[in-house]
Amino acid sequence: MDDATRPIDRLLGIMARLRDPQGGCPWDLQQDFSTIAPYTIEEAYEVADAIDRNDLGALKDELGDLLLQVVFHAQMASEQGAFAFDDVAAAIGDKMVRRHPHVFGDARFADADEQTLNWEAIKRAERVAAGEEDRSALAGISRGLPEWQRAVKLQSRAARTGFDWPGPGPVIAKLHEEIEEVRAEFDRGAVEDNRARLEDEIGDLLFVAANLARHAKVDVGAALRRANLKFERRFRAMEQLAQDDGTPLPTLALDQQEAYWDRAKRLERGGRD
Repeated sequence: MDDATRPIDRLLGIMARLRDPQGGCPWDLQQDFSTIAPYTIEEAYEVADAIDRNDLGALKDELGDLLLQVVFHAQMASEQGAFAFDDVAAAIGDKMVRRHPHVFGDARFADADEQTLNWEAIKRAERVAAGEEDRSALAGISRGLPEWQRAVKLQSRAARTGFDWPGPGPVIAKLHEEIEEVRAEFDRGAVEDNRARLEDEIGDLLFVAANLARHAKVDVGAALRRANLKFERRFRAMEQLAQDDGTPLPTLALDQQEAYWDRAKRLERGGRD
């Protein structure tokens, strides 16, 4: 490859070399769509993490890692004679033009809501053209999504038909109802003897929690990431506090650990220890 090679062409060439049965990388040659899929999902989450941290340097690197996943899948498909990277790029370009007739055509919409309705209508037409027979308002929602994201998409689609609570109040009431149902299942006895019912009721609870986030216009993934980061930050702080006192955290009783947790929270909020 010479210095004038476009970066994307260089990357495609690198991947082809890695997958070459004659002198390629043994690990890369062993992979298929199913084994690479988890890495693709992981890289997408790492992109989201870089965005959450507002780290543009990391975002550049993570976007590159995610692009590599696209190139990897396209290379494997090309080897099977199914499609190549250029076909992927062409298909998404065509789709964007088709779904934005107000930009690339003569369509006009009053506002973003009307444009979104048209977007969904175009997607339905695409599914029909592809021979899909499912005419439900819920058609086309991928089963490969993280379940919390799929829950929100299911609820949003149903809401477009009018099947939705008018505001957060009834959702909060339903949340309390689901909590009581979970409590009742715990009261039945040993968890090992009631796991299926607990899974069912906790699933209902999480589904309603996702609906509450939707009504609040809060992204469930972003909210959970913030909660995870908060927990990690405070737990690491309590570990350090305990270590500074010469009392390793695992040696302490729960009430003693909770005292360190409270200290960590006070310090984080600017309080005096």
